[in-house]
Amino acid sequence: MARQPYVFEEVEVPEGVKVDVSGSKVVIKGPLGTLERDFGNIPVIIRASDGSIIVESYFAGRSEKAVVGTVSGHIKNMILGVTKGWRYKLKIVFSHFPMNAKVQGNQLIIENFMGRRSKIMLNIPKGVKVSTTKDDIVVEGIDKEIVSQFAANVELATTLRGEERISPHGREGGPGVLDGIYVYSVEHMK
Repeated sequence: MARQPYVFEEVEVPEGVKVDVSGSKVVIKGPLGTLERDFGNIPVIIRASDGSIIVESYFAGRSEKAVVGTVSGHIKNMILGVTKGWRYKLKIVFSHFPMNAKVQGNQLIIENFMGRRSKIMLNIPKGVKVSTTKDDIVVEGIDKEIVSQFAANVELATTLRGEERISPHGREGGPGVLDGIYVYSVEHMK
């Protein structure tokens, strides 16, 4: 594939959002908070224009074009985070042992997973709010990367592998044990 002389993507900045671009560092301030990110190691040029942010690259091959799209996607997620926020909903699923989850201080504690006496404890990162109900866990925040990574860590902490997944009833060919905590919804807080 031939290189293109100029590739760019323009990200619109809504009203009520302030953007500061200095070199490769982008700071976005909105009604829900402030997010900043440094795109220093990425071969793109980021600049602020009238009501928009332009991500551009010169003499771009396939990978440089992809990087322009990726960086503009990160900036769009930052703008959505400071204006609407991110909410991940997880469902607690069990069939034999009643599992429950609770928040104590800055930790999410999962008890009685597969009848285990040991508790699964996950540290809640700064900037993330976690709430629990009987069979739901709600993870909220403005930084999509931190919120989604914590939701993935909760799901991963209750993932069964290998011999654990074999059906406890001796039946073969079925899906095995489905107990765990699973992400079922991604939405905005506002």
